[in-house]
Amino acid sequence: MSGSGERGGLARGLRLWFAPERIREEGRTPDYRFSLANERTFLAWLRTALALVGGGFAVDQFLPELRWGVRVALALALLGAGALCALRAVNHWVRAERAMRRGEDLPVSRFPVLLGLLVGAVAAAMVLVVLLGRLR
Repeated sequence: MSGSGERGGLARGLRLWFAPERIREEGRTPDYRFSLANERTFLAWLRTALALVGGGFAVDQFLPELRWGVRVALALALLGAGALCALRAVNHWVRAERAMRRGEDLPVSRFPVLLGLLVGAVAAAMVLVVLLGRLR
């Protein structure tokens, strides 16, 4: 696909975030059960985003004994992951709905792997923080 076509597709996709009724202009209406499953997946991503944001605030507020730079880095990693996760939820919902209406394969993404690696890295850092705190 050409560069301008990709930008046009991206712009159209972003417009669908704010006018989801326009998605009905594409393809055929899928079985409602699939659309509802797509919505449940969207809500699961939002719950994950909220948990990440809550974890980021918890690290910042409830670990004051942690060195400032470490605490802020961990908190920002979780808060940023939460923000990205929320945005990705909307994007994935639109892409999956469009694919179902067009009879295409559902979109694939590396985002779940990246999110898992980030959360795993933060968890590993927190394990070190706990262990080092107990050794003192």
